[in-house]
Amino acid sequence: MTDTAPPAPVIASADDAGQRTDRFIATMVDTLSRSRVKSLMESGHLLRNGTPLRDPAEPVRAGMCYEIHIPPAIPTTPQGQDIALDILYEDRDLIVLDKPAGMVVHPAPGNEDGTLVNALLAHCGDSLTGIGGERRPGIVHRLDKDTSGIMVVAKTEMAHQALSLAFAERRMDRAYQAICWGIPTPAQGSFDGAIGRDRRDRKRMAVIANGGGKHALTHYRILETFHGGLAHVECKLATGRTHQIRVHFAHAGHALVGDPVYLRRIPAAARALSPAAKDAALDFPRQALHARRLGFVHPRSGEPMLFETAPPDDFTSLLGSIA
Repeated sequence: MTDTAPPAPVIASADDAGQRTDRFIATMVDTLSRSRVKSLMESGHLLRNGTPLRDPAEPVRAGMCYEIHIPPAIPTTPQGQDIALDILYEDRDLIVLDKPAGMVVHPAPGNEDGTLVNALLAHCGDSLTGIGGERRPGIVHRLDKDTSGIMVVAKTEMAHQALSLAFAERRMDRAYQAICWGIPTPAQGSFDGAIGRDRRDRKRMAVIANGGGKHALTHYRILETFHGGLAHVECKLATGRTHQIRVHFAHAGHALVGDPVYLRRIPAAARALSPAAKDAALDFPRQALHARRLGFVHPRSGEPMLFETAPPDDFTSLLGSIA
């Protein structure tokens, strides 16, 4: 049996009950490692009695039918694709661009092509001199699929190492704009809370108390408020954790408008809005978050560089609808 052949369905016995599902499947299907099973589960490729089961830690239930589907293998090296990019600056070492909402940065299960990396491979071509022995763009930081805004990408090994170190040492000037539910208090302040995987839902991040997470610090200030129910804010990152702004604001009771992961119910603040403003905010199809500013020192010239972009049309249109 190969990794691409569909293993036969497995019926769990009473002796199997209670163990983690990913461990159970990896034991029953010896051609798959546990990490591979976990990845397939998180991508929705394991069915339990015909329904996708995404939590690798879910206990096995006796009598249930478990069936894992293995998608076709994708090329090891992403392929270049002719996709338009909004380029703000480019030289032999790096490229700065304004990523649109809806674009994934790097190929992954469920998003094998159409990504920023695919677009950069086609755009940069032979100007990519090689990173780690591979002709590829050097992704030194990422934006979530549905977050828009400025990114810098390395084209050379030297730039990749220098920019990665600058991010690690927090020497990058990063500012975002967001629209959140409710009015944060004070009007200017900081959210300081370690972030790690949510213990109840491994696909989410959470503020972790009593150790276990990584230090995360977000500074914010309110730019504008709307009828006591929404706020337009600027955020500056002192650290760079996964989903940091989204997690910090949600933890404080001010989840970002449109956030599909951290906004689980209609916020109480929605009652303060007019019906039109409420509908506009609740119907916004993505997290209202834009990476507005990025500043850094050029790794070759040593010159300071600063880039700023306005939020995209859907973000500004939302501001107009809730005013």
